[in-house]
Amino acid sequence: MNTIKKTVITRFAPSPTGNLHIGGARTALFNWLFAKNKGGKFLLRIEDTDTLRSKKEYYDQIINTLKWLEIEWNDQPYIQSKNIESHINIINKLLENNHAYKCYCTEEELDKEKKEYLIKKIPYSYSKKCRNLKEVNLQKPFVVRFKSKEKGTTILKDLVQGDIEIKNNTIEDFVILRNDKKPTYNLSAAVDDYEMKISHVIRGDDHKINAFKQIQIFEAMNWVIPLYAHIPLIHSKDGKKLSKRDDVSTVEDYKKIGILPEALRNYLLRLGWSHENKEIFTLEESIKLFNIENIGKSPSKLDFERIKSLNETYLKSLDEKKLTEDLINYANNYKTEIKDKYIETIYKNLPFLKNKAKTLEDIYNNSIYIFSYNLENKEINKINANQIENIKIIFKKCSDNRDFDYLFLKNILDEIINNKKINFKDIGQPLRIVLTGSQFGPGIYDIFKSLGNTESLKRIEKFLDKIDRNVKN
Repeated sequence: MNTIKKTVITRFAPSPTGNLHIGGARTALFNWLFAKNKGGKFLLRIEDTDTLRSKKEYYDQIINTLKWLEIEWNDQPYIQSKNIESHINIINKLLENNHAYKCYCTEEELDKEKKEYLIKKIPYSYSKKCRNLKEVNLQKPFVVRFKSKEKGTTILKDLVQGDIEIKNNTIEDFVILRNDKKPTYNLSAAVDDYEMKISHVIRGDDHKINAFKQIQIFEAMNWVIPLYAHIPLIHSKDGKKLSKRDDVSTVEDYKKIGILPEALRNYLLRLGWSHENKEIFTLEESIKLFNIENIGKSPSKLDFERIKSLNETYLKSLDEKKLTEDLINYANNYKTEIKDKYIETIYKNLPFLKNKAKTLEDIYNNSIYIFSYNLENKEINKINANQIENIKIIFKKCSDNRDFDYLFLKNILDEIINNKKINFKDIGQPLRIVLTGSQFGPGIYDIFKSLGNTESLKRIEKFLDKIDRNVKN
């Protein structure tokens, strides 16, 4: 078979029937990196011929997600449904060249065949009863089937899996045109790959059987066959194929918790591909070092904790102005909008707000007290009488010296701790509740610093007023 190609052209061909799957994102990344590495082109093909399930919102989501990951394609997206006429023309040529035939078998007849195979405990494949019909213009519904080879073998020289050989008679005469006059996946994919001049088809290894069918179409049309590289699928931590039911199966799942695009892209790169012992890759390094030879043959297990750990590394190294922008965009898209007047405060205090944070969601939760303060009774009830007295002492001394600094505040807290023979948490936790509305969050001194003296005292005073009202009532 002729497989010689000069210019490297790859493609990513998602269907707009749902949010972009994490496995699809990795496939897009590998295709893009390979094309960039070889100085070629990476094309985006939207396979939207499933009119019942394809939706504009999913098309937009695919486009936006690839842009978010900084995976850029050449030319305009190729829309498969706009090429149906070309698909039909190829089907007609296959009929003319005796590489396809019309099949008039009804659903009832096919069901009967399947039941007979089931009784015999034999894997079903179409009986080919219409393959050699002389009368091909019967006035009844039909599908068009491809005439698969009946003798010999076909070897798929897979760039990842190695040589895969199958007997040709194991490939049934598969349908290439349904009775509703719509071409099927294998026919459309083969025609589009040819017309787009695709040199390398890099995709999930669940498509291996499709490769054998598409190769036969290429051979029947005397087209140059692309090279194939089938990537092992991504499995869950339990070793099962990752499904849409898993809550980490789509890129959107990661965006919602605040994973950075750089971190997710880095993780996907290492999910089934390696370069020596290197873990962290810049975009430039990814392009320079990527190759097909280093893609593994075994399925990769998705490690959610590893993703978060990698994301933490990127959070710490990211320029803080850029990190602030990312945080604001994240909050506006997935949480509560952060008003402009709070942005500078968040930016100045990022060094401690991002401490131990693994996601943008963590930073958001750490900083929420700055722009959204709400002290509920269930939190107030966690503060006992002795702790209230300590807070009153702090409020009195700080109110008498409103220009207090860190050292002044520390001396007050140390004095209370020593006099009352208590631990720091006995005063720190209730004070954190008063200042943030939660017992979880940054350190006390950081909270005072970020809020400023005036706002800190205002919140303590509000708490004490609320306690006094409750006592009187």
